[in-house]
Amino acid sequence: MTSAPARVATLHHRFADALPELAAPAVAAETPEPQLVALNEPLARELGLDPDLLRTPEGLGLLTGTHAPEGATPVAQAYAGHQFGGFRQLGDGRAMLLGELVDDAGRVRDLHLKGSGRTPFARNGDGLAALGPMLRELIVSESMHALGVPTTRALSVVATGRAVQRDEPLPGAVLARVASSHLRVGTVQLARALDDPDLLRRVADLAIERHHPEAADDPEPYLALYRAVIAAQANLVAEWMQLGFVHGVLNTDNVLLSGEAIDYGPCAFLDAFDPTAVFSSIDGEGRYAYRNQPPITEWNLARLGEAMLPLLHEQQDAAIELATDALGTFRPAFAAARAEAYRAKLGLPGRRDADLLVDQLLDLMAATPVDHTSFWRRLADAVRGDREGVRGVVLDLQGLDCWLDRWLNLGPDARAMDAVNPLYIPRNHLVEEALDAAESEGDLGPLEQLLDAVRSPYVARPGLERYAEPAPEGFGRYVTFCGT
Repeated sequence: MTSAPARVATLHHRFADALPELAAPAVAAETPEPQLVALNEPLARELGLDPDLLRTPEGLGLLTGTHAPEGATPVAQAYAGHQFGGFRQLGDGRAMLLGELVDDAGRVRDLHLKGSGRTPFARNGDGLAALGPMLRELIVSESMHALGVPTTRALSVVATGRAVQRDEPLPGAVLARVASSHLRVGTVQLARALDDPDLLRRVADLAIERHHPEAADDPEPYLALYRAVIAAQANLVAEWMQLGFVHGVLNTDNVLLSGEAIDYGPCAFLDAFDPTAVFSSIDGEGRYAYRNQPPITEWNLARLGEAMLPLLHEQQDAAIELATDALGTFRPAFAAARAEAYRAKLGLPGRRDADLLVDQLLDLMAATPVDHTSFWRRLADAVRGDREGVRGVVLDLQGLDCWLDRWLNLGPDARAMDAVNPLYIPRNHLVEEALDAAESEGDLGPLEQLLDAVRSPYVARPGLERYAEPAPEGFGRYVTFCGT
């Protein structure tokens, strides 16, 4: 008796069933010559997927959306967003939710494609994506995961065999992305804008079910949901700040209710420590600069509170008061998460007496400015008796020496510092090197080497010295681009 062939995946359609008003049927564009460029095998296994099957024609069909499993309901998700402060109705213009998987820990995870073709929300876009930006999302999301930051993750990048036209023809690709869900602040905003109380409630119920189930047992579940999202975002942005990460486009449609980071487009890690750093080519006013990420996140959460008002209380004044009180928890939550992160970076976890030293040190760093990532590793060397590494990169030596004396008197732990201050991040010049080699020459070697480094960011390894070095002189100001 011949057994039936193994299925690549079984996909559920919880979002499409629960929120049909926000789910438009989507059909993937054909891929003339699909080729697997990158497959995240550990993530595949975590999702209950067989990497070998994903390499078959049927598997590539899943990863590009051209061969969805039987029973799947691929949809483009509708949502809204404040983009650079202006409200717009949006949606997945070049993406689709294939469905949900249940991973080996019993968690429901979205399988989502990017660059899979035009959808009803595409407006004037072609619905496609270029290989380079999809590989950027792979690199940065894997780095963030290894650094312990809540994040969406890339399962695969498949080259389509079709060129996409940007300023010049570029190789096309489809990214398969995994998330706890793609429910956004903008999802709630659209439900409110449609003036459909039942839809708004169902969006919130799904968010509670998927991300914050403890809210269901609260006497005021929707207020508890709001507070939980605020706390998750406060922790996320504190992680970004201590790592020197700049998201680049913190519109409300890029703020997930789960607290995971999403959409690694015009993002970058700081080279020189500069609180005003901006990397997005279209952010001329610095709205999403490094130092502005906490207040912009608070602003985005205020927009979420506005959208949730009908769920919080039947009387608007009372609802506003509840939302305002809840939003007031963001700043202390962020401050607490930031303080604990920097205490750990200074080798003084749990020590409140280290807090006064943090801003003094950041001022010294900004005045030079120093390379953000390598500075913290050099600081650990000072605990081991070698001050010269850190003294060699700061201009105000008198100020630094005074600071070092005060800090060292507190007894910092160098090994604890090494455990939280990375050696290897996706340095901007290395990211560009890897993307250029992949797009221009079809050479995946630099990509694979960079991924190997950032997936184990804390432990020094022979042969990876260049991955811990600052950008070379002449690299210049780094600029990234949206919508590529």
